[in-house]
Amino acid sequence: MLMIRSIQTTAAAAALAFLVAAPPAFAQPAPERDPKAMEALSAMGKYLRSLKAFTLRGDTAIDEVLDNGQKIQFGGTVDYRVQQPDRLRLDVRNERRWRDFYYDGRTLTQYGPRAKYYAVVGAPATIAELVQAADQKYDIEIPLADLFLWGTDKSGLDDIKSASFIGPAQIGGKDCDHFAFRQEGVDWQIWIQQGKQPLPCKMVITTLSEPSQPQYSAVLSWNVAPKFDKSTFTFVPPKDAKQIPAAQVQPAAKK
Repeated sequence: MLMIRSIQTTAAAAALAFLVAAPPAFAQPAPERDPKAMEALSAMGKYLRSLKAFTLRGDTAIDEVLDNGQKIQFGGTVDYRVQQPDRLRLDVRNERRWRDFYYDGRTLTQYGPRAKYYAVVGAPATIAELVQAADQKYDIEIPLADLFLWGTDKSGLDDIKSASFIGPAQIGGKDCDHFAFRQEGVDWQIWIQQGKQPLPCKMVITTLSEPSQPQYSAVLSWNVAPKFDKSTFTFVPPKDAKQIPAAQVQPAAKK
């Protein structure tokens, strides 16, 4: 991050003389994968995997591109209640859709509270497996799914082409470190809380494969000591709800 300050004329002349005598430190090329950024990502993943339970609220914004190329932004929220390794409740609310998800270690239920339809599918034994299977088998996108993959062998760290430490920042009143990463077709930024609880406080994802480069952002608020009861993760269909079959993705439809 460049900080521009006003400089007195005499100080500027002295600085110029110094630059002639020795090249500035920032003239050296930065490493493509800054070790500090990669270590911060690994430490965050390790801490996330240590959490036995948490709640998380994400205030989200997503760009959609109209046929004329104009970008429209939609706001929303995601609310997670998680008990590792095999209990999850997720409520998604935005301008386009409302969805509730219940996972109990055996099944995943998706419920649309507006239309009153729900579908139940068999699910794998852990949340990390669930977020991948939901996408690959049923084309169900679990928001912020990387939160359950960081710190595992599915984290995708090897896919990162560049990693940079941008600088300190404050998100929601918390002191954070700001990092930027680049992978094939996507740039993403993350703000990680400083100290003993390296939680992600904000994420911004930019899709490079589209000319308009739409973005998804989420500001995250955490509670790492929640209390749940058994009913939290159990779906009880309302009397007027109707069950429908879940459509599986055909092998050729998902690349």
